[in-house]
Amino acid sequence: MSYDDVEIEDMDWNEKLQAYTYPCPCGDLFQIAKKDLKFGEEIARCPSCSLYITVIYNAEDFVDQKSNKNLTPTRKTISVA
Repeated sequence: MSYDDVEIEDMDWNEKLQAYTYPCPCGDLFQIAKKDLKFGEEIARCPSCSLYITVIYNAEDFVDQKSNKNLTPTRKTISVA
């Protein structure tokens, strides 16, 4: 069972770690990388203890737009003589 459920908006972006962080009761930080969010991961772990939190976020906000480029249908105009 996770220690807590935390909205991504309540977490801080750490440029050095390239991860979202949130204070852990042990004094360290829960961490979850942006690349993990892109893969649908929702667990942020603390590197110093066994606690973890569930991150609540909209997965669509982290989808790689390049990978979806070929999934968008295109419309072509066809002239009929």
